[in-house]
This record gives sequence, structure tokens and C-alpha cells, in this order.
Amino acid sequence: MFQRIKDDVTTALRRDPAARTWVEVLLTYPGVHALLFHRLCHWLWNHGAKLTARFLAHISRLLTGIEIHPGATIGAHFFIDHGMGVVIGETTEIGDNVTIYHGVTLGGVSTHRGKRHPTIEDNVVIGTGARIMGPLTIGHNSRVGAGSVVIADVPANATVVGVPGRVVMREHLREGDDVDLEHNILPDPEGQALDALSKEVQELRKRLEQIEKAAGSAPETSGDDAKKRASGS
Repeated sequence: MFQRIKDDVTTALRRDPAARTWVEVLLTYPGVHALLFHRLCHWLWNHGAKLTARFLAHISRLLTGIEIHPGATIGAHFFIDHGMGVVIGETTEIGDNVTIYHGVTLGGVSTHRGKRHPTIEDNVVIGTGARIMGPLTIGHNSRVGAGSVVIADVPANATVVGVPGRVVMREHLREGDDVDLEHNILPDPEGQALDALSKEVQELRKRLEQIEKAAGSAPETSGDDAKKRASGS
């Protein structure tokens, strides 16, 4: 238990460049506080003290603004940056070296008591405000962009953005404590679609102008000439 606490504090020191000392992390990081609460609550949950676990998890939510169900399974070197508004459901499974930002929801979409929350594999980064819903799997070493809504499995080594989330990049990304979710270089599917439509509209406009010019440059036909051609004379 104490080694796990040490690992959680050390992980925050490595992941957050604003962290200066382990004392600062231990005293001022709500993500670390919520995780330490969860380690205890999860142990109580697994040993039958479910009401006590739920009560302590509730206290943790009031103190940190982060809601983690004591039934959720969380691996080593997990880091919640900032953390306010994070929700992690009961049957969520999180691997090692995972980083999530504030406002993230790992939620369920059904009312049955079985597996209904996501599985997050190792070395995943989940951006601010992302929603990952249902018993899907986010493959190892993947990235989920800020504000994305993910409702289907994500393959390993992929980057997902958008609503609903779509894979926009597939490549081998860095593993371990390096966080490389660089939103400034992520493709924008909606923006790309709008650009394509704009180009098509511009092309159609040019063609219409050409047709109008061609029609305007054609010689005008007098009424008498038209009658003669119509009568065949």
C-alpha cells in the first residue's frame, strides 16, 4: 500500500512540469488525493466493506471534485491532472501509465449490473472533457482528444477526436511518462469536411460564371429570324 502511494506521488512529479516537490504534490494535488482515497476504498470494496467504501468515496468526491467508484480497477502510475469533474464508473478498468485530464467521464450506457464501463489499456492519454461511454476498449498507447465522445472501440496506437470520436491518426506513439497529446497538430475532421465543401462551392460558382458569360456572348436572335426558322422558309 505504501509503495503504491509513493508511486502515485512520484508519477505526479514526473508527469506535471509544475510539480516541484513530493510535499507539494501530497498537499495540493486533488488528483493524487482522489487516487489515494480510491486505493483505500477499492481495498475495502474487495474485502466486503462496501458501504464504508462508498461512504469514503463520497467524502473524497466532496473534497476533490473527482468521483471514482470504489469498484473501479486502476493500475500503476495513474495520473489525474487538475481533475475537477472527472467521473470513473464502477466497472471501469484502467491499465498502467494512464493520464486523464479534468472533466473526463468514463461512464456506462446501460442499467444492467455487468460490465458497463470502459476498459482503458496501458499508456493511454485522455484529453479534457472527453466522454468515453459503455463497455468499450481504448487500445494501449492511444490518445483521445479533448471534448471527444467515444462510443466504439479504439485500436492500439490510435488518436481519436470528434463527436462521435473518429480515428484520425494511427502511429506508434511514445510510451511511459511522456504525454504527447498535442492538440495543435491533430487533424480536424469537421474542419476538413467544411473546407472540402467550400472548395466545391467555389468550383461550382466558377463554372456557373463561365456558363453565364458564354450565354451572354452568344448573338441575339431577332423575332423575324426566329419565325423564319420555325416556318422553314
